[in-house]
Amino acid sequence: MFVVIGATGNTGSAVVDTLLNRKQSVRIVVRSADKGAAWKTKGADVAVASLDDVSALTKAFEGAKGVYLLVPPNYGATAWLADQQTRMDRAAEAVKKSGVSHVVYLSSVGGQLPNGTGPIRAVHYGEGKLVGAVKHLTILRPASFMENWAPALGMAKGQGILPTFVAPNVKIHTISTRDIGRIGAEHLLSGGQGRTVVELAGPEEYSADQAAEALSTILGKKVTTQQPPLSAVVPTYKSFGFSDEAAKLFEEMYTAFSKGEIGYEFPATFVRGKVTLSEALRGMV
Repeated sequence: MFVVIGATGNTGSAVVDTLLNRKQSVRIVVRSADKGAAWKTKGADVAVASLDDVSALTKAFEGAKGVYLLVPPNYGATAWLADQQTRMDRAAEAVKKSGVSHVVYLSSVGGQLPNGTGPIRAVHYGEGKLVGAVKHLTILRPASFMENWAPALGMAKGQGILPTFVAPNVKIHTISTRDIGRIGAEHLLSGGQGRTVVELAGPEEYSADQAAEALSTILGKKVTTQQPPLSAVVPTYKSFGFSDEAAKLFEEMYTAFSKGEIGYEFPATFVRGKVTLSEALRGMV
């Protein structure tokens, strides 16, 4: 039996789908029973627990061959980084107490870097906490999610504009959450081997201009990119309901990306997914 955190999200749902399609026993961990109802009808066991409840989380992990673990962000938290670290502490404690031997942990490209990376700092902390909590740790470090374009689709549909804080013509590593979940599930199935880092990217690199071109075809209307200055990151993210600290962390991350300071630890060995940007965008639309 495998346990999956985040089954109601993008990567977690892909993990569960992959495991169920391969006739594996799966337990999902959700905050309330209603959130797991759809998965229960598909054959998954449902455990109700939050990342704030170590005892309930420990019980959910017990007996598992492996756990897919992520710490969902609460971007409205005033002290966002401390909040993420506290929940990571509890998750790591539950892993250790449960005796589970293998964790596949969702980190991020740049997760090896201790600072200067904005919200990626939280998963760097998580990587360190899990090293001493579990015998076998598989760390997934994907590039930027293709699904990060989803919040901009309304503007693309309504105004024909695709906003981006990355230079529109610059091709960057990006990957579909479907590929992340599939690869995560495959590593659960194969088992762990000590501490292993798996860095991920899509089938090729894409620019924002290419995303706009793909959306033009999908929507049947012209979509063009628009690049606001980095000084617009904080007010933009705060308008989404992010706390001041969380918004400033994203500004730090975009600044680091623009300077080329965030990248793979092992650039010669990253794993490529299969889903193209056009396929991912069409699914989102």
